[in-house]
Amino acid sequence: QLQLVESGGGLVQPGGSLRLSCAASGRILSIGAMGWYRQAPGKQRESVAGITRDGSTNYADSVQGRFTISRDTAKNTVYLQMNSLRPEDTGVYYCNAKILGSDYVLRNYWGQGTQVTVSS
Repeated sequence: QLQLVESGGGLVQPGGSLRLSCAASGRILSIGAMGWYRQAPGKQRESVAGITRDGSTNYADSVQGRFTISRDTAKNTVYLQMNSLRPEDTGVYYCNAKILGSDYVLRNYWGQGTQVTVSS
């Protein structure tokens, strides 16, 4: 079945960097837009960055200039390079993708999340 598998989360000190990866697997016909979201306990999940199939990107104001989203369409993978990390970046990061599966149904998929903790 279709799924998104994330990696790269962890504990980092303020000012440090992390690179998150998310790969889609399964019987995939096509992948559209992909993105990264994050959520802190008791708070609503928020969009961090998104990228279309043609490479257009968008970022939340809070991460603009510090984070970079990219994708490798051939590998069905999206990345999030996070630099100059701040404590307020702490949260569970989720990847998201629109995927056309072998049943010819377009669905929105979520990864299970990876914890990012920025603390000294």
